[in-house]
Amino acid sequence: MTVAKTNAIGAPGYTAELPCVRESASHARALVSNVLAAWGMDDDIADCGRIIVTELLANAVEHTETPVSKVTIERRSNGAVRIGVSDRSHGVPHLKTAALNAESGRGLSLVAGMSSRWGYDTYRWGKVTWAVIEASAGRER
Repeated sequence: MTVAKTNAIGAPGYTAELPCVRESASHARALVSNVLAAWGMDDDIADCGRIIVTELLANAVEHTETPVSKVTIERRSNGAVRIGVSDRSHGVPHLKTAALNAESGRGLSLVAGMSSRWGYDTYRWGKVTWAVIEASAGRER
């Protein structure tokens, strides 16, 4: 069972450590859904958040050998939501153009299209890949 922890300092938010396996995507989506519902975010923002966390976690699973990823969801002072997924790799993510018949390779393009911005922060131990969803006026319940 995954337990979400609230941020003790900094922006309001939640974190959860999940095994870095495909099956963890459903837990990550549920965490995003529950947190955004608690914050009164509308269904469009929640839909974007679920897709973004799925794609970020899928990249960690596919491109790193990380045993555990940390999923973070933070609410910024302007109402924006930042979703991040950590891994232990120092390889940086980059957008690529997938062939029309390719079965993969579009994840970061989805993230870029559904967020106002995305990126990564590198650390000695690895990186956090993140995306920001803007909660514009009228998008909160």
